[in-house]
Amino acid sequence: MNDPIGDMLTRIRNAQMRGKSVVTTPASKLRGWVLDVLADEGYIRGYEKGTDANGHPTLEISLKYYEGTPVIRELKRVSKPGRRVYMGVNDIPVVRQGLGVSIVSTPKGVMSDASARSNNVGGEVLCTVF
Repeated sequence: MNDPIGDMLTRIRNAQMRGKSVVTTPASKLRGWVLDVLADEGYIRGYEKGTDANGHPTLEISLKYYEGTPVIRELKRVSKPGRRVYMGVNDIPVVRQGLGVSIVSTPKGVMSDASARSNNVGGEVLCTVF
């Protein structure tokens, strides 16, 4: 798999289009950190670690809905394996006039755009969520 984060975001989008309440994805530290940000910002209910039938570690993501519609309306990958996108603290994009969130991988960890600005750090913009 070339793009694990992109794969996880696509699994979330596909599960929400089908109205699923839980989606599983292979586990990794980076995926867990991105899911921590999504949970802190209120876009997912949470996630749990588990294993699949072959004993490989997985993450079970509990999706969030409001009155039958998914809370996540738009989930876009910004930095891709073929084209990495790095931005300074002043260049981190504001998503939908501040209603959305950019998830940034910084030297201080994976965090939301607001946290990156308050910590005065830039980094790789992984994805945007609205």
